[in-house]
Amino acid sequence: MDMYDKINELFDKKLEIELGGGYDRIDKQHDKGKLTARERIELLLDDNTFVEVNPFVKHRTVDFGMATKEGPGDGVVTGYGKVNGRPVYLFSQDFTVFGGALGEMHAMKIANVMDLAAKTGAPFIGINDSGGARIQEGVLSLDGYGEIFYRNSIYSGVMPQISVIMGPCAGGAVYSPAITDFILMVEKTSQMFITGPKVIETVTGEKITAEGLGGAKVHNSISGNAHFRASDEEEVIEQVKQLLSYLPQNNTEKAPMVEFSEKDEYRSELIDIVPIDQTKSYDIRKVIEQVVDPDSFMEVQKDFAKNIVVGFARIKGESVGLVCNQPKVLAGGLDIDSSDKLARFVRTCDSFNVPVITFEDVTGFFPGVKQEHGGIIRHGAKILFAYSEATVPKITVILRKAYGGAYVALNSKAIGADMVYAWPNAEIAVMGAAGAANIIHAGEIVKSADPEATRAQKIEEYKEKFANPYVAASHGLVDDVIDPRETRLKLIQSLEMLRNKQEDRPKKKHGNIPL
Repeated sequence: MDMYDKINELFDKKLEIELGGGYDRIDKQHDKGKLTARERIELLLDDNTFVEVNPFVKHRTVDFGMATKEGPGDGVVTGYGKVNGRPVYLFSQDFTVFGGALGEMHAMKIANVMDLAAKTGAPFIGINDSGGARIQEGVLSLDGYGEIFYRNSIYSGVMPQISVIMGPCAGGAVYSPAITDFILMVEKTSQMFITGPKVIETVTGEKITAEGLGGAKVHNSISGNAHFRASDEEEVIEQVKQLLSYLPQNNTEKAPMVEFSEKDEYRSELIDIVPIDQTKSYDIRKVIEQVVDPDSFMEVQKDFAKNIVVGFARIKGESVGLVCNQPKVLAGGLDIDSSDKLARFVRTCDSFNVPVITFEDVTGFFPGVKQEHGGIIRHGAKILFAYSEATVPKITVILRKAYGGAYVALNSKAIGADMVYAWPNAEIAVMGAAGAANIIHAGEIVKSADPEATRAQKIEEYKEKFANPYVAASHGLVDDVIDPRETRLKLIQSLEMLRNKQEDRPKKKHGNIPL
């Protein structure tokens, strides 16, 4: 046997590995509307950039008839490549081999590329399509999950970690995605749950489908576990590519700038979008469209806690994170879910050096027994903690209302805002004028010959004296009161000024965020 024979043998072995579970199982995968592990990698990465790692790894199990079972690649494809010219590391579970179930060597392959991603400072992408732990391997399978969870945790905030759910993801398998920065799901073909429908029916008697229990819609709108959803696998892969474009390679870098030239930064339409009347609602997305570069806004968790809108965008080519009250939902008030959504997004931006811009129009934290008993104090405190802890450039624009503790929480000067702007119609106060007047002048109103007229008079007096941005500006709590039409220009100037911002924090292991 000469070298050519050896090379032919190598090619034959690689071809066998690339076929995974074989043509029949590949056809079954396609019949479900799903791509194979390698097809997904091909779709995600730039042409001819994929380099596979550990293709020849095999399982070492001999029990339960496994000694005679071949599992090419041990059910997962791992390696690295480029997305839009930028390096990434990844794994893609192969459902055609052992149902993508995770075993000892399968986990070792994933851990290996995670370590490489951390060493080289590149994003890590997990394409999940697995039946869960490989039961035949027992505790070694569970230990394998632990190795992955540990790396998800210690590399959190080091390089972006993105989880794409392409099939069933059950039991311990859901916890790795839950630790990562972003989870993307596909409608009808991907699910996440701790215990499946059959177990739930056995234990509690509740009947539900897999999709109804843990489908893409559920996790994007009810549980808040996922950040994006797509109608098919091609769309979700495009979302991953778009998401990566707003993020740096790692925590020591900044997101790439995009060439953008716009001579006129004046936005006259802003005056017509936000009503002066505090009781009238509007869609904050219309403000966002006017302020950011055209078609650059990528909303995160769009269908969850809709009273807060968060997402990535670009302003004159620079990647920014937007946190915005949504007056058309719950009057833009903050509740438990929106607090979690907001705090998590701010911390994500801070981890990866993305400036945070806050558009504020908030009545306060949402009242009610359910909210209080659900822990609104603890959850709302997460907002305060996240903004205070963040050292990236932080800019606030008060569009209309900024009342009470919510004013403080939403990136006020006191908790570290670098620049705070207010529109001339902004009201910055402990509470709304009507509520304040009723408390401050309660005795005077009751004793008055015409209580209603006195109440109206006191409300107007309060508005004139306190419900405006100039009192806060006179104390330096607002840096400038601006013409709404110049909002984009002011943000461009501030971002440029803050580009080299450096801010240290006391040395410690980490803070103890209220969870």
